[in-house]
Amino acid sequence: MDRNHNPTYKHILIEVSGRIARVTMNQPDRRNVLSVEHMKELTECFRALGNNGDVSVVILNGNGPAFCAGHDLREMIGRTGEFYRDIFDVCTCMMDAIQSIPQPVIAQVHGIATAAGCQLVATCDLAVASETAKFATPGVNIGLFCSTPMVAVSRDLHRKKMLEMLLTGESISAQEALLHGLINRVVSDDSLVRETQVLAESIAASSSIVIGIGKQAFYRQLEMLQSQAYAYAKEVMSLNALAPDAQEGMCAFIEKRQPQWVGDEIGD
Repeated sequence: MDRNHNPTYKHILIEVSGRIARVTMNQPDRRNVLSVEHMKELTECFRALGNNGDVSVVILNGNGPAFCAGHDLREMIGRTGEFYRDIFDVCTCMMDAIQSIPQPVIAQVHGIATAAGCQLVATCDLAVASETAKFATPGVNIGLFCSTPMVAVSRDLHRKKMLEMLLTGESISAQEALLHGLINRVVSDDSLVRETQVLAESIAASSSIVIGIGKQAFYRQLEMLQSQAYAYAKEVMSLNALAPDAQEGMCAFIEKRQPQWVGDEIGD
C-alpha cells in the first residue's frame, strides 16, 4: 500500500506516518455517505492494513463537515429485497473487517455520525469526538428503523438510551455519547486531530503483536460465559507469555529500562 494517497480508491484517502495509518472518508459534499462502492473500498482498505505489519494503529476520519451520514439513500429507493440484503451484507463485512484486523481502529469524529455512520463509530475499537459532534440512529423518521446500526451501537450504549435514540430518532451530544459509553473522549474542535493522534501514538508505543493478541481476545471473550471466558483467556495469556515481546517487556520492567520490541510471532 502506498504510504500516502492510494489512487486506486475513489472514495477514501490513505496516509501512513510512522506506525499509524489514517483512513479518510473523502466524499465531503455528501457527508461521506456509505454507498456500496464506498463500503467495499473501506473493507478492502482495512483488510490490507490488517496484513501490514508496519502499521500498529489505524485512525478513521472523514473529510468535510461530517464524519459520516450513514447509508446512501439514493441507492435504496425502488430496489428489490435481494438488493437490500446485499447492501447490508456489504455493510456487515465492512464492520467485521474493522474488528477482525489486529490493529486497534480509532474513530475521529466531528460533525454528525448518523445511522450506519453511528454504527461505524460503535464498531471502531475506540472513538474520540469533538465537543460539537452529534450521534443519531434516525431511521425511524424516514420509515426505515435503524436495525443494523442498532446491533453495534446497542453493544456500547445503555439499553434505555439506545431505545430512546432508536424510537425517537433524536441525536445525542458528544457529552451524552461519552456518558453512555459510545465514545472514549470528548475534546475541543481545534484539538480533535491532535488528541486522536496522541491516543494512537500511546497505543503504537506498545508491542503490535501483543496488542493484536489482546484485541482478538477481547472480542472473543465478550460473548462467553464467565467460566468459559476465564478458560479461554488463560490459554491466550499463557501463549502470550511465550512471545519474545512478552519476555522482553517483563525483563525491561524488572531492569527498569524501556523495552525493545521485536514483533515476532508467538512461539510454541
